[in-house]
Amino acid sequence: MTSIGIIGSGSIGAGLARLAVAAGHDVLIANSRGPETLTDLVGELGAGAHAGTTEEAAGYGDLTVLAIPLSAYGSLPLDVLDGRTVLSTGNYYPSRDGRIAALDSLDLTTAEYEETLIPGAVIVKAFNNIVAHHIPSLARPAQAADRSGMAVFGDSEKAKEIVSEAIAAFGFDPVDAGTLAQSWRAEPESGAYTLIYAADPESFFENFTADTGSPVPAARLRELIAASTRPAVAEREF
Repeated sequence: MTSIGIIGSGSIGAGLARLAVAAGHDVLIANSRGPETLTDLVGELGAGAHAGTTEEAAGYGDLTVLAIPLSAYGSLPLDVLDGRTVLSTGNYYPSRDGRIAALDSLDLTTAEYEETLIPGAVIVKAFNNIVAHHIPSLARPAQAADRSGMAVFGDSEKAKEIVSEAIAAFGFDPVDAGTLAQSWRAEPESGAYTLIYAADPESFFENFTADTGSPVPAARLRELIAASTRPAVAEREF
């Protein structure tokens, strides 16, 4: 893989763009406000980064990364994403997204619901169970003793391989955690959500932005995923 399109320039999108550029990938990043608003970010990222439209990012390179809220999926170019491998980093937050019956009822996981919004895309879920600033702080070189695992969920083995290659380049050990139907195991309030990467779990929810993060080896992540319990999504308020 040599090039990646990223839709979303917030903390997650920009953080993954930094890791991708550092790994030698070309990155085309887009947001809803237009490429002219990304001048500073692209300048910071360096020569491997470019700004473009959402349509351009959707079809750029071998992988499209979505780092946007569910409410923004309706504006995605479905024709461009048809057949594309898409790394989805998002979660369902009712306070932001409104109540979604199919998710509250547990009929679908967030990733499965996303499939209904962009039906032609091949979705793989990852980086949705870690807070944004822990992504750069926990990224490590290959073979580092304190390298963390990152859960990968998907129904296509080929798409999971593409995403896993990117995750490894970003500085994490990809962990095949199952299908999209099993991706609830790393959703909010599950046993493999953001708290597992916290350096101080007791104070994490009081001020998570101050937490420096703590590595979670791949073997430990597999244990946490296997032991995870599905939360009552209908009771979620945040």
